[in-house]
Amino acid sequence: MNNLKISRTAIQNCYATLLILAVIMQPSTGAVPLPELAVPNGYGVNIHFRGEPTDLDLIADAGFKFIRMDLTWSGVERKKGIYDFEKIGYDALTEGCSKRGIRILYILDYSNHLYESDRSVRTEQGRRAFAAFAEAAAKRYSGKAILWEIWNEPNLKQFWSPQPSVDDYCKLVEQTVPLVKKADPTGLLVAPATSGTPLNWLEQCFKKGLLKWIDALTVHPYRSKPPETVIADYDKLRKLIQRYAPNAKHIPIISGEWGYSNVNWNRAALSDETQAQYLVRMFLTNLSQGIPVSIWYDWKNDGTDPKEREHNFGTVQHDLKPKAAYRAAKILTSTLKGYRVAEQLDMPNKNDFALKLTKGRDVAVAFWTMDQEHKAALPIEPGQALLVNFLGGKTTPSWQTNGLELSISQSPQYLLLRGE
Repeated sequence: MNNLKISRTAIQNCYATLLILAVIMQPSTGAVPLPELAVPNGYGVNIHFRGEPTDLDLIADAGFKFIRMDLTWSGVERKKGIYDFEKIGYDALTEGCSKRGIRILYILDYSNHLYESDRSVRTEQGRRAFAAFAEAAAKRYSGKAILWEIWNEPNLKQFWSPQPSVDDYCKLVEQTVPLVKKADPTGLLVAPATSGTPLNWLEQCFKKGLLKWIDALTVHPYRSKPPETVIADYDKLRKLIQRYAPNAKHIPIISGEWGYSNVNWNRAALSDETQAQYLVRMFLTNLSQGIPVSIWYDWKNDGTDPKEREHNFGTVQHDLKPKAAYRAAKILTSTLKGYRVAEQLDMPNKNDFALKLTKGRDVAVAFWTMDQEHKAALPIEPGQALLVNFLGGKTTPSWQTNGLELSISQSPQYLLLRGE
């Protein structure tokens, strides 16, 4: 029997409608749709390697279903009109992911000094050459259900120099998209992979026609604050998309890159445990908000300097030794595999989160708080369950009255209730 009281609440504006639309969204004819909204269908990690190293086995073992990786123009085309994907490892990476059931988001990115002088594409010659490179990549890996992303964070001078340009970026997307879609009918086109959710910059892109060309909108919602603070950003972004989407076209939002380093943005230390908490809460929050793909940055630490932020985003150490984040990801994906978010339960404290998830007749509740640890009551009828904490510890609570009172902390827990 379902042990949860029927106490539904609107998670955000039109939450139920959002989930339905995300699931039934139909992309371009022939394209493989975005994954259904269930754990861990859309969970993935950014990587910085090519070929088929043991990393891929560890990624698959953790339950990740996506990787996101640069497919760099200058690396593939070193002589004009000649594309070499095999020697630098893209063939092996693509095949290695396919064998392990991992879907790929390839970033078609960065400039090529054969055509452009800066890290951007600002000339007609450059646009034609970039689009031809993208077409070659799409032809080579057609049929792999790849998400083709055009550029990475073009709203930053670091990645689009000498100065970000909405006009130049949108010209590049407009020229590239038709060629990629024709070359790979199974793929999806996603963009613009912005740093943060810069509404003004995005609105300028929308006015140029970006939403006509793409199948999903990618953003990178980095923040120093806890993951749940992203909910308000998604709400604003959805409203902006609705204003500009052509012919009521549904444009899903993808969280294409987002993570927390052990060296936080204010330079303060972030413990391995807190990083692991944030990883789980990011994935669950995104799922509750109808985000079909969530990519954690980063797969592994990119270096060994404990004081360098960029070296400490990983779920594993530089030598692949698992961190708490890796263990937490594996517990999440194995414990709640196949579960979908049904609703957010009403909790007296607005900083307490309790998600009801279902898989057939089975029911689970994932819960945590943004506050310090305290007692809280879940709105559950008398019964018994298996309680799993985010690092795998287990207990078997039973209770005889309505409402299960227990400790709720910043560490997520999963209450598994028996189905009928």
